Amino acid sequence: MAIPNPVKEAPQLRITLKRSPIGVPQKRRLILRGLGLRKMLQSVHRPDTNQVRGLIDKVRHLVEVTQL
Repeated sequence: MAIPNPVKEAPQLRITLKRSPIGVPQKRRLILRGLGLRKMLQSVHRPDTNQVRGLIDKVRHLVEVTQL
């Protein structure tokens, strides 16, 4: 019999890079790298936390976010 896991996983966000970071300030490019986005149309899954939401808010004009 398996032991149930009492810790619930946080909801996930799918973040997709929709616009090129060319011409974007270096700080914004570093935020994209911190989220794990390197190529156009690349998607990553990140937990829905306040820290991740803050990063997304800085580059919201470059990315598309969907809740999983």
